[in-house]
Amino acid sequence: MNGRLTITDVSKALGITTRTIMRWEKAGRIKRAKRDWRGWRFYHKEDLEEIKKFYESTYEYEALESSTAGVAKNILIILLTLTCLFSTYILCSPAYSEATLSETPGVEETDKTVDIVLDKLPVVGPPIGAITESVKYTLGPDDVISIEVRRHPEFSGEYKVNSEGKIEYKYIGDVIVNGLTKVELNERLREILSEYIIEPEIDVQIVAYLSKVFYVVGDVNRPGKFYMKGDAITVRESLVQAGLPNHAAATRRCRIITPDENGRNNYITVNVYRLLYEGDLRQNLVMKPGDVLYIPSTIMAKIIRVISPVTDAIGQATGTVTKGAAAAAL
Repeated sequence: MNGRLTITDVSKALGITTRTIMRWEKAGRIKRAKRDWRGWRFYHKEDLEEIKKFYESTYEYEALESSTAGVAKNILIILLTLTCLFSTYILCSPAYSEATLSETPGVEETDKTVDIVLDKLPVVGPPIGAITESVKYTLGPDDVISIEVRRHPEFSGEYKVNSEGKIEYKYIGDVIVNGLTKVELNERLREILSEYIIEPEIDVQIVAYLSKVFYVVGDVNRPGKFYMKGDAITVRESLVQAGLPNHAAATRRCRIITPDENGRNNYITVNVYRLLYEGDLRQNLVMKPGDVLYIPSTIMAKIIRVISPVTDAIGQATGTVTKGAAAAAL
């Protein structure tokens, strides 16, 4: 028809779809077709030749590009697969006992044990806020107390309990305070000062609670060493102070580690998930000074921590963005 070709004719001649031709036109990669009075596209032989040249050059380039990208993609998939298998082997092998997967300083987790170096744990600030009278707190080394004797400032001041559990009280000498509550200390000071003052009025306050600590380690938002404002603390309160478990925590298999007099550890399993999310108060166990609450990682979190450095290195080597590819692949 006057040498005119329809878009279907061009499609058949080049072996491509009409949708591809229209997409090229819309993107401006080929010249737009002319239209007749009905709005239908039509082409001449010269238009067909131009489209053919563009198609052949583009096809060769895109084919080469897609083949290269396909090879790189296949290599990346193979490396990720090998890395996952290697990580699984590491987690299941005895050699894993020498590796640490915990991000908390001072904690080395193995497949059978958890080695915790308490001196290396980060110290979270001492507790703030006033302690209630209903909470029993016995004084110990490093605690700081304030003694105020009304109308007798010479006997007033702040004192730190030394390693022997004593304070060096002005004009009196060493006074043993270890194991006393502030009420009991008040009574003892009243007996001592009665020899020098008629009916002494004494006010004892605890300024810093530093003698009793507990530890929360593992996958919580604020792991570390915490100071206690009482002689005991519940699991739920300790978790609140530690910022609660994070997304990588295996909350159903947590443990309380209690050292005994012989230096051995006693383990008590606690289901933190049931405590926090199901309200099971039977899991709200009591922790004593020196106890460690351990929140382990899930198996998936351990694997991701192992393979993430590998996937990041692969991404840098191939020039692709693979940050977090380990998590996406798993």
